[in-house]
Amino acid sequence: MDLKEEEILGDRIAEHWYYRAKANAMLRVSGDDLRHVADVGAGSGFFSRILLSRGADRATLIDPGYPEDRDETHEGKPLRFRRHGDASDASLVLMMDVLEHVEDDVGLAREYISSARPGTRFIITVPAFQWLWSGHDEFLEHFRRYDLRQISDVLTRAGLRVDGGRYLYGLLMPLVMASRLPQRLLGRKSEPKSQMREFGPVMNTAFAAVCAAEAVLPWNRAAGLTAMVWGTVPENRAEPA
Repeated sequence: MDLKEEEILGDRIAEHWYYRAKANAMLRVSGDDLRHVADVGAGSGFFSRILLSRGADRATLIDPGYPEDRDETHEGKPLRFRRHGDASDASLVLMMDVLEHVEDDVGLAREYISSARPGTRFIITVPAFQWLWSGHDEFLEHFRRYDLRQISDVLTRAGLRVDGGRYLYGLLMPLVMASRLPQRLLGRKSEPKSQMREFGPVMNTAFAAVCAAEAVLPWNRAAGLTAMVWGTVPENRAEPA
């Protein structure tokens, strides 16, 4: 996850509509095998902590930004922080807003997919649509944004069998377009700064309700602010391209 956004929200991240909606979307496609969650680029482990609360047995958080390896517990379950690791013992691997931060996205995805056992499930999220690029992406040090076809192609080339995908925050997309596109049409370069901020209880509840309404609709493959893809390491995997 984006550590800079996490620093902005602090311990209020679990209450923020954006992360609540993303966590709920993750839970809907996480599957039943939650023996061991490997969370790549995990930061504080926000998503893994939710999975531990919902039945996962243990979680390993992998992030080179940790100052050192350490072990904790969450609701009495093992929560391991590791600067380096692989997916060899995982039943579910998360890569939540990770691949956009590296130049070689296929290489990073392949590193974890190739180390995972056949049948291991992956959930990946990335920011959607390059034409929505803004100072927010520059602030977060993104290399790119993706549509569903592009991120699915990256994961297929890395050796994953893509089982499904959808966009998130589609109903809120017009608001973001209104704030970003005029500057691009006028040729103005936006200042590198985060658009993530806290909202009062009324606005936070309203945005959460919009995201909840979108969640009950059929899978949204048309438009949104985030692309989510899930897949499985195939039993008879070919050598990745």
